[in-house]
Amino acid sequence: MSEQTMIPSLNSMFRFQYEQAQGCHVLLFPEGMVKLNDSASEIIKLIDGDSSVEQIVKLLAAKFPEAGDLTDDVAEFLITAVEKKWIYYGD
Repeated sequence: MSEQTMIPSLNSMFRFQYEQAQGCHVLLFPEGMVKLNDSASEIIKLIDGDSSVEQIVKLLAAKFPEAGDLTDDVAEFLITAVEKKWIYYGD
């Protein structure tokens, strides 16, 4: 399975939401909160456990056509998100 066809899911230990007090999207977890920048938020919004990395990149490209090819940027973020256990692939 190639990276592009892999399907990321949000770790159930985290809750993604907009936090008015912080003025940004965050990932909440039992020990605290991670503030996300706008780019990370846009990617996380699309992680639904059904969409592949390729589909996520295509959706972002349609939403932000001025950004050019986002494949490497999305892949880099997803690597970090897996390392931090925000997301996972597979069962």
